[in-house]
Amino acid sequence: MYSPNAVASPLALPRPLTNRNSSASNAMLLLLPQVLPPPTICSHCLRRLTTYTRRPFSSTLHPLRSLDAVSLHVPSLLPRSRPKWHSQYFFSNGYLRADAGDSGKHTHTRDGSTTPMREPALLPHRRRQRQQKLCEGVLSPHTTTAGANQSTAVTAMQLPPDASSLLSTTSSQQTSSWKRALYSYLALTKPRLTALIVLSAMAPYALFPVDPLLSDVPTLSALTLTFLTVGTALSSSSANAFNMYLEPTYDRQMSRTRNRPLVRGLLTPRQALVFAAATGLLGVGSLYLGVNPAVAALGGINIVLYAGVYTPLKRISVVNTWVGAIVGGIPPLMGWAAAAGNVQGVDSTWSSTLSHSGGWLLAGLLFAWQFPHFNSLSWGIRDEYRRVGYQMMVWKYPALNARVALRYSLLLFPICFGLWATGVTDVGFLVDSSAVNGWLVREAWAFYSKGGEGGNAKRLFWASVWHLPVVMGLAMVHKEGLWRGVWESIVGGAEEEEHE
Repeated sequence: MYSPNAVASPLALPRPLTNRNSSASNAMLLLLPQVLPPPTICSHCLRRLTTYTRRPFSSTLHPLRSLDAVSLHVPSLLPRSRPKWHSQYFFSNGYLRADAGDSGKHTHTRDGSTTPMREPALLPHRRRQRQQKLCEGVLSPHTTTAGANQSTAVTAMQLPPDASSLLSTTSSQQTSSWKRALYSYLALTKPRLTALIVLSAMAPYALFPVDPLLSDVPTLSALTLTFLTVGTALSSSSANAFNMYLEPTYDRQMSRTRNRPLVRGLLTPRQALVFAAATGLLGVGSLYLGVNPAVAALGGINIVLYAGVYTPLKRISVVNTWVGAIVGGIPPLMGWAAAAGNVQGVDSTWSSTLSHSGGWLLAGLLFAWQFPHFNSLSWGIRDEYRRVGYQMMVWKYPALNARVALRYSLLLFPICFGLWATGVTDVGFLVDSSAVNGWLVREAWAFYSKGGEGGNAKRLFWASVWHLPVVMGLAMVHKEGLWRGVWESIVGGAEEEEHE
């Protein structure tokens, strides 16, 4: 037991009496997160100390100092402050440490030693992503779990490289010189964008209403369609090549474009300029000779708008987005004018080929579609746009960026209604397109109301990717008079057989 003098003053350090009757069963170890061995104290003294340090709820604003005077770390008669508990003591569990954001690399054990902290196990899909990155060489085998998770999160926000970058990589791996040149020049054309432009010109060509009673040519010419396809592809390739020729300095600073052929030195600027000029002349010439002058003029205007107006305007004003949308809306007008000139023959003029409102509605469809598509696409690389200096809505006016995407998504409803009202499609297209447009508007509303976080921008982007081919396909399926002609051909043939 303690001496009476030691108990009388709560500030005095109790000293245990060396009584031979004290046994080890009446002693306990107070485990502390310190390297020094914990002191031994009997249970009776511990209860008395607990009585001194207990306080009611009403005294929470006035903490007692009795425990401060009792040093549980190093025996001393001097008053000491409250013992500081090491933060690692409470987060010795690796999972708790990861949740708490602790950056320690060890845990404390009961005897004061330290052991390495085991990192929390990855979820199954994270393990697959990590294994794939290890195979691709993106991650090092020594990368920690936290580093892998952070890399995965950053990669999920970034967009994959475009087709030009992938073709540049393929070109650098070729051993043959002509194959390297082929892939490099093909990368200048931006193949995916060019394919989209060609398809957006072919669909209106097929949608043009042809009445055999009012036209000398009951069906549209396949030769005209061939010239339209080749000329549009060459014109698009020329515009894209001019774009890369003017922007290698800025392409080098962005993750999606830093692998393009001019940035990597696979082609010289002079070679790119010659290729752009040659494809532009061949494209406009093919449209002029094989289609009609109106379509050739539209193709030339598109090259000038994209390379001469849109490309430099990206560093000046956010109006560049609207100019780019006009560039995307011209190819449908080219396809419509090509079909109109084919039907009208030598009597076709500028005004006659572009007089029908159906062509302008299809051009408006592509114009409006590009805002939810591009505004959601640019959200993932908004920081890169800011760093490079491109004046884009996504980082200058984020609220406007989301609002414009929603506004033009809603505009798709009256455009599809106009295609039915002008006789381009039947009433079935009005029903089917409304369902597809409603899906796009729902994703655009989530992008507008909640922002791009949480995958909203990604969902809107993929909704727009699927929206355009589905709507164009539905328009061709519901072309006015298509199923009536099929039905009359079947029924009419049966009636003729019965009459004979």
